[in-house]
Amino acid sequence: MRQKVRKGLLLFSFLAFPITIWYFSPYLIINAAMEHIINGSFIVFCLMLIFSMFFGRAWCGYLCPAGGLQECAMRVNDDPAKQGKRDRIKYVIWTIWMIAVIVTFICGINDITINPFYMTDHGISIADISNYVVYYGVILLLVIPSLIHGRRAACHYICWMAPFMVIGSSIGKFLHLPQLHVEADKDKCISCGKCSRACPMGLDVKELVATGKNSKCTECIQCGACIDECPKAALKYRFTWK
Repeated sequence: MRQKVRKGLLLFSFLAFPITIWYFSPYLIINAAMEHIINGSFIVFCLMLIFSMFFGRAWCGYLCPAGGLQECAMRVNDDPAKQGKRDRIKYVIWTIWMIAVIVTFICGINDITINPFYMTDHGISIADISNYVVYYGVILLLVIPSLIHGRRAACHYICWMAPFMVIGSSIGKFLHLPQLHVEADKDKCISCGKCSRACPMGLDVKELVATGKNSKCTECIQCGACIDECPKAALKYRFTWK
């Protein structure tokens, strides 16, 4: 039941993406910084950072429109995406982007103001035909890696939002805040591999459990698919103080 609800939320989030796209925009935040405006995407990214201090990457697992799109793409390519060094690409992209935002803000003009609807039409992102070109360009950027490389490849390789949540989770650990984790009882594990096959991120959950790293994996999106698939209830959600 939980996975049906989760996938339903992801589908709804993706269907609402034409309305919300600019609130996840890495471009619009730079454009707003030129005018010293704290815009909608700036606010959303800050909220993601705060949310992740307590819930890790649960946003990716339950609410991300890009995640919903990529889980639809799993109908075409359900192979686990290759990881390792490729996962670091998104951090390079994020670092360059953050430097651009900071430099643009320092060089910006006007007094600092807050405008959540900056460059949107009354809060709706796509208000004219030209914006659909941008929308479908973003869709292709997100879906092509998944079609070629496998499960949620864009999340692994190029997502500009994931580093916010990884950093937020690290801050939460440093501050010893209660955090959501998927924890494992290794004594119950029978190494059937069902958890790994169920993971939408293509993680080798069985290996992570065996090595005691499942609760520390930064690519885990806290979706609970492994929990629901485990026949021995060896996995469970837990809020822990680190």
